[in-house]
This record gives sequence, C-alpha cells and structure tokens, in this order.
Amino acid sequence: MNRQYLIWMTVAVLIALGAGFGIGRRSTPGHATANAQVTSRETRRPLYYRNPMGLPDTSPVPKKDAMGMDYLPVYADDEAATPGVVALAPERIQALGVRTEPVRRQPLDGSLRASGTIQVDETRQFSIAPRFDGWVERLQANQTGMVVRRGQPLLHVYSPQLLAAQEDYRVAAAALRNLEAADPSSAQAMRRLRDAAVLRLRHYGIDPGQLQHLAHLPPGNLAITAPADGVILDKPIVEGARFLAGDTILRLADLSVVWVTVNVPASQIDAVRLGQDAEFTTPALPGRRFSGRVGFLQPTLDTTTRSLGVRVVLQNPDGQLRPGLFGQVLLTGADGMAVLTIPRSALIDSGTRQTVLVQVAEGRFAPRTVGIGRRSEDRIEVTSGLAEGERVVVEGNFLIDSESNLRAALANLAGAAGDDGKAATDPAATSTASPAFPPTQAGHAGHDSHAMPPSARARPPVAQPTPMPDRAHPPADHDMSQMEH
Repeated sequence: MNRQYLIWMTVAVLIALGAGFGIGRRSTPGHATANAQVTSRETRRPLYYRNPMGLPDTSPVPKKDAMGMDYLPVYADDEAATPGVVALAPERIQALGVRTEPVRRQPLDGSLRASGTIQVDETRQFSIAPRFDGWVERLQANQTGMVVRRGQPLLHVYSPQLLAAQEDYRVAAAALRNLEAADPSSAQAMRRLRDAAVLRLRHYGIDPGQLQHLAHLPPGNLAITAPADGVILDKPIVEGARFLAGDTILRLADLSVVWVTVNVPASQIDAVRLGQDAEFTTPALPGRRFSGRVGFLQPTLDTTTRSLGVRVVLQNPDGQLRPGLFGQVLLTGADGMAVLTIPRSALIDSGTRQTVLVQVAEGRFAPRTVGIGRRSEDRIEVTSGLAEGERVVVEGNFLIDSESNLRAALANLAGAAGDDGKAATDPAATSTASPAFPPTQAGHAGHDSHAMPPSARARPPVAQPTPMPDRAHPPADHDMSQMEH
C-alpha cells in the first residue's frame, strides 16, 4: 500500500512540474519573440546598412568603414534605431509626387546665361572739336542719327585764326616756287617759313590731305570731314553758330562693332575667361543669333550685386544691334572632366548647410549633408557626401522634409503630454507642487482661471440666522395647521 502510494505521488509531482514548465514558457513571451526575431533576421533581407559609429552615413550594400568595422544591417522593425530616417507608404509617396534620380558622374556644363544691353564701343567714338575759334558757315551733318562715311564733309567753318595761318602758308609756298630756280640760298630760308606755316596748320587739326587742297579753298574756309564711318550721336550746334576752340560741335560713333556687358555672379566667375565664345539673342530679332567673344573682365566686383562685369564684343556689320537693345548672352564653356553631379532641385540649401534626401531603401529616406562645387543651369557638382549610383530625391523633397519636421514636432508634443499626465497622477509630483498653484480637480482642467482661491475654499460656511415670523401678518390657516403638527 505504501509503495503504490509513493508511485502515485511521484507521478503527480512529475505532472505538476511539466504543467509549471509549460505555464512558465507561456508567461515569458520575450524569449519566444527574441528567438522569432533572430530567426526572422536570418531569413529577411536588410533594408540598408548604417555606420557602426552612428555617423549619418548609410549604404545599400554591405561595406566597411575607415577603421575596418562592418556596417550594421537595418531591418524594417529597426527603423526607430536609426534616427532621421523618414518612412513613407507607397500611396503617400505617390500623393507627394516624390521622384528620385541616381547620382551621376558626367562632365559639368560650364555654360552661363545672363542678360545685358547693347552699348556703344567706347574705342569707336569720335568728337569733332576744332582747335580754333570760328563760325559754322554750312552744316551738312544736320541730323542726329545720320549715317556718315569716312571722309564725308560734315560742316564748313570760317575762322580768322585759320585765315591768317592759311595766308602764311600760301605766301610761303608761292615764294618758294619762285626762289628755287633763281636763288637757291634764299629758297632755303623760304622753305623754313613754309614748313612753319604747315606746322601751324597741323596744330589746328588740318591733315596732309587737306593741305593739298588748301590753296584752292576760299580764304578762311575749311571743310571738316568725318574721321570714320558711323552715325551722328550728338549735334549740339546749328548752322551759323559761333564756337570756341575746344567746343564739341559733333559726336559720332562707329557701330560696326558693339559691346554688351553682363554681370556674372561671384560664385561662377571661375568659369569665365578672356576670349570665351559668346552668343547674343534678343526678342526684338527672333531667330537671329549673334556670335562674339569675351573681350574684357572688370578688375573689381560690384559691391551692390556681388557680381563681375564681363564685356562681350559683337560684330554688327548690318547695324541691326542698336545701342540700348536688351537681350540674353550665353557664355559657352568647354566640357571638362567628369565629376559627380546631382540635379539642382535635389539640393536643400539653408545658406549654412547643404542637404539632400537619399533613398536608403524602398519608401525610406534619410537626410545627408553634402559639399557642393560648381553649378550649371540644371546640375550641381558634389564634392563630398554622396557616392555614384545613390538615389536622391529631386521632386517632393521639401514636402518630405516638412513632413519629417511635423512628425518630430508631434513626437515631442506626445512626449510632453505623457510627462504632464505622469506628473498629474504621480503623488510625489503632487506633493511637491507649489501651494500657490494647487492641482486642479478632475473634470475641471479647462476652467483653472475660474477656480476659487484656496482661502475661499478653506473657509467654513457661515450659519444664516432663521428669519422671525412677522407678527403683524399672521400666517394662513393651512400654515398654522402645519405649525401645530
């Protein structure tokens, strides 16, 4: 009997131990979850790999850092372990219009486009300012904007000073012709007098071609001719007017060559050089393109616009490029060596920091600080922070950035609300509250401004005196009956 009892007791103990072990395994889900996570991680594919030292650097493939440490794999459930990664559902990506492009290595287009206005070539302007006093006898160039040719008479002038020098020259030239055959010694002295008269006329601005015809001109009359082909820009004198020595009576310019000055930003002046090809277009002449070259670079920057003045020289044989005409100048640059480039829309530039959003996995984006170099019309050179083949967000990056900021703000707000709720339910926090601001009662949190002060709530109610009945007006019968009862 005792042996059978011992056997049954042993069986009962074993059954109890087995039941307790099963209940214990059920009550410890962390161990099963950990095993499941390990098994899941062994079979799942990592989203990307992050820097083992916590730096903001990720890689879509396994690699090592500068110290030889392996990058750590990041799975879908490890997103919280990687701060700064923004996860978006596919429908959210489609709603935001997010589009990505890979980082490419290609030559950066060095072309620059700027606006400018046609100007007169300063080296091709001429001023007609006689060196003697006189009067305008006849004015042929009597219209502003008139086209003149080289050697064409512009006006005829009369001057007493010119008359005296002209007569000295005529007398000396006639005497020299007579003395050359009769008296060679006297002819030598007369030749010196003639040369002095010629020098005096040259000082007055009479060229050698005019000296040949000076003997046939009326005394004191001289025709002033155009020094070059051009147009009359200014005519401050009229026919019959008097002028003094040095007064500008006409101003003309040769427009066969014109200038156009453009302002290049200081960040792009390294792409401009002397002799660089340029092309000018204007809406006033649709379909026409005028070729030129960079002829001059200003030695100083404009302190107002922080730009460099670049002068482009344009040929204008048909005169279609008129001064004051506005247009666009394209400074073409030769393609250089291939560099890492991203679209301009991918860069988020705050002024002190340049950031791009990198797609670290499908539907997951992380900000990355980059270094930038030269810029073209549609692409930017990247000097650090990105590798070739990585995909960057080119459309919707500002929406993703704003959404990530909103999530961070909501997370901070939720954390602040959790701390407030904990403080409200924590007795220690309540006991350490200032007596001047006691905690509000439940259900009246939104009416703190209407709560009574502590002194009013602590004061006991005052007993009101019982009113005495009016003896002059006894109560009614039913009131008396109630009093009797």
